[in-house]
Amino acid sequence: MIEVRNLTKHFGTTVAVDDLSFDVSPGMVTGFLGPNGAGKSTTMRMIIGLDRPTSGNITVHGRAYVDLPAPLREVGALLDAGALHGGRRAYFHLLCLAQSNGIPGRRVDEVLDMVGLTDVARKRTGGFSLGMSQRLGIAAALLGDPPVLMFDEPVNGLDPEGIRWIRTLMRALAAQGRTVLVSSHLMSEMALTADHLIVIGRGRLIADSSVDDVIRASSGRAVLVRTPDAVALRARLENAGASVEARPDGAMMVQGLEAPAIGKLAAEGGTVLYELTPQEVSLEEAFMELTQDSVEFHAGAGPTNPVPSGVGGR
Repeated sequence: MIEVRNLTKHFGTTVAVDDLSFDVSPGMVTGFLGPNGAGKSTTMRMIIGLDRPTSGNITVHGRAYVDLPAPLREVGALLDAGALHGGRRAYFHLLCLAQSNGIPGRRVDEVLDMVGLTDVARKRTGGFSLGMSQRLGIAAALLGDPPVLMFDEPVNGLDPEGIRWIRTLMRALAAQGRTVLVSSHLMSEMALTADHLIVIGRGRLIADSSVDDVIRASSGRAVLVRTPDAVALRARLENAGASVEARPDGAMMVQGLEAPAIGKLAAEGGTVLYELTPQEVSLEEAFMELTQDSVEFHAGAGPTNPVPSGVGGR
C-alpha cells in the first residue's frame, strides 16, 4: 500500500505537485496518468525519497521510504532506464544492488532469467539498446522480491513481444497481491493493463477510479443508429436534446441520449430501426476529455505543406 497525503512540491516558483492525495492498493495494477508536466515523475521520485516534498507526506506500508532498513526488499522501482554506469556489466550492476540490501547473489541470476537478459549478463551496459536497458531496470526492481513495485514508462524501447511480456508480468505481480503503480502515456496499453487509474493534471488530482468508471464518465459516449427514416428521427432526437451527426454511410451517431431512450422515441414516432448500437469511447478519448484543461503544451496545426517541394518523402 502506498499512501500519499496532501503532497506538494515547489521548484522555485513552479508548483510541480499541488496538495495531491491518493492511495495505491495491493492486488491490482494502478495506472498513473497525466499530460506531460503533470507531476507524475516528480511524485514517483518523492515516493522513493529522490525528491523531498515541500509539504505533505508519503508512506509505504505505513513507513516513510527513508525509514526502510532494506528498501529494495520493500519497494522496487524503474524510474529511469538510462541511469546505468555504462562501463559496468549487467550482472555486476545487479550484484552491487543486491549486496547493498542483503539480497543473496543467486537472486541476480534469477531476475536476469526472468527478464530475458541471461545471454548478455556479462556485457557492459553502455552497449545496451533502450529495450535492453528497460529490461535491466525491471530486473533491478524485481531484485528484492518486493511487495510494492513502481514503473515509469516501462514499455519505452520494447518491441511488441516485450510489451506483451511486461503487461503480463505486471498483471501477474498484482495477482500475487503486490502493489503495482505504473505510469505511461500509452493509453491503449493502460486499457489492457490497469485495473484502477490515478489521473493528475498540473499537479492536482483529476480522477481516482476504475478504468471502466473513467470511460463510463466520459461525455463522448454515443449510439450508432440506422433507420430508413433518418430525417424524421433526427428531428425527434434533436428536439429531445440529443446531438446527432450524420455519417457518409447513412447512419447517425447520437450523443446525449442512451440507447433505450432513442428506441422509445423511434417507437413513439413509428420509425423502424435497423441498428441501435451503443459505442464505447476508448480510454484515450476519455483521458483527453479529462485532461483537456491541464495540457501545458499544445501542438499547432502546422503548415499545410510541411515538406518542401522537391524533398523526398511519401
